[in-house]
Amino acid sequence: METLSRFRSHELSEDFISTHHAYLELMQEIDQYNFDIIFNNSLNYVPITMATLMETPMVTVLHTPPIFEMKKAILAANRYNKLTYVSVSQTNASMWKPYIAECAVVQNGIDLNKWRYTASNKGNYALWFGRIHPDKGTHFAIAAAKLAGRAIKIAGSIADKHYFETFVKPLLDEQAEWVEHCTHEELNELIGNAAVSVITPCWEEPFGLVVAESLACGTPVAGFARGALPKIVNTKTGCLTNSCSVTELAKCINDAAQLSRKACRQHAESTLDIQHMVAAYESIFAQVIENCASKYVL
Repeated sequence: METLSRFRSHELSEDFISTHHAYLELMQEIDQYNFDIIFNNSLNYVPITMATLMETPMVTVLHTPPIFEMKKAILAANRYNKLTYVSVSQTNASMWKPYIAECAVVQNGIDLNKWRYTASNKGNYALWFGRIHPDKGTHFAIAAAKLAGRAIKIAGSIADKHYFETFVKPLLDEQAEWVEHCTHEELNELIGNAAVSVITPCWEEPFGLVVAESLACGTPVAGFARGALPKIVNTKTGCLTNSCSVTELAKCINDAAQLSRKACRQHAESTLDIQHMVAAYESIFAQVIENCASKYVL
């Protein structure tokens, strides 16, 4: 299973240049607004580079594995010891360890009130949902579901047309249905009535919101043990394979379908609720602001 390159640093498109200028202008002016803190969720290097010159403290969330521009900016900023970093998973934090000495971990959370729990699924099908892109491995999920003897529904928009036309579309038939992009309510119904969600990351994905959304609906997970997925699910809520074998994934699909839906919802409530995430960030913000204020106390 090949991990595809996600960022091409050498391509300086008009979008790249305009984004660079926008961030530069923003960071040059941001101190005048007297914010307590800057909460940086961008994937751009400019806020990190410019933050060393700002009075306003900044917390940066690392949503991706190390990428060239971010690595270089962070290494340069480390000399000033002014920035605070947070990762969305322990797995991702470990990948950043060569560049960041201290990195808190706050898992992404979702609003559980918006995802209806279904105690008993009405369908025997597997479900794959998300962006249809090589990184997401849609075709592996389809092949494994067929091998497991289950129909599979694919819900999501096409993010890579070549990948869809070449690898996904040829597998679609009466057992593999693409239901295209769904409304929130439609997706909730699809997840809640599925016997299992199949999640097939083909790169070291820092965090998958589809995992949280599936568990919130009570639907157990089968998938590849890559990225943060092994840290988000446990043996009561998912079945993962350490290989890229479709045969092993097919077994995981049938095994996961036997897991307790109640345990899935409880796991979501205890670890993936947005309120846990908000409380964790508020605690970090308060500490950063306090530390910053203490530097100006005579």
